[in-house]
Amino acid sequence: MVKGVLIDWGGVLTTSLHEAISEWIVADAIDASHYRDLMSELVRHAYENGADGENPIHALERGEVDVATFERDLAAKLVTLDGVPLVAEGLLRRMFAGFRPVWPMYEMLRAAREAGLATCLVSNSWGDHYLREGWDVYFDQIVISGEVGMRKPEPRIFHHALGLVGLRPEECVFIDDIEANIEAARGLGMVGLHHRDADATITEVEALCSLPLRQP
Repeated sequence: MVKGVLIDWGGVLTTSLHEAISEWIVADAIDASHYRDLMSELVRHAYENGADGENPIHALERGEVDVATFERDLAAKLVTLDGVPLVAEGLLRRMFAGFRPVWPMYEMLRAAREAGLATCLVSNSWGDHYLREGWDVYFDQIVISGEVGMRKPEPRIFHHALGLVGLRPEECVFIDDIEANIEAARGLGMVGLHHRDADATITEVEALCSLPLRQP
């Protein structure tokens, strides 16, 4: 029986990263093709190659490099459609400004807590762009990578979260939209759910917990 829900934030409790990035690309007049070529390689290396330390995303997510430095480095590599240098300050804030809460997912967490399940946010951070208002209603514990110096898919961040909620891996479900993170959680013994849309995820969690987790 599942006793705990560990869950990602961006793209799971919010609208998709693709939507947010698309809004930002238009707003900042970014060359979309160049951006996707650059970031796809960085992200692939960060999540699929198992490399440690040399990728700037690793350092950002663990809080080993400050946001301003990452923004300056990234802005220098990006290309705008009008050739005007990209403003580095606030780049990540603008990048994620299009994230919007997916309320049915939040309500699932509220219902899970009310039913006695432990809930824990486990999020890789690119600066502090979180919409934290009311989080005490939804989460028993909060694990943000840049605040704890660990990142997904490192096993230690999952162990840290499990320790906070006081549960064994096999007692928990982990929900994320990145396959590498899900595979890491499964490797520790958790049930891993690949989030694609709210309705499907809530249905799967309800089945695992044998509980109704939707608003009446």
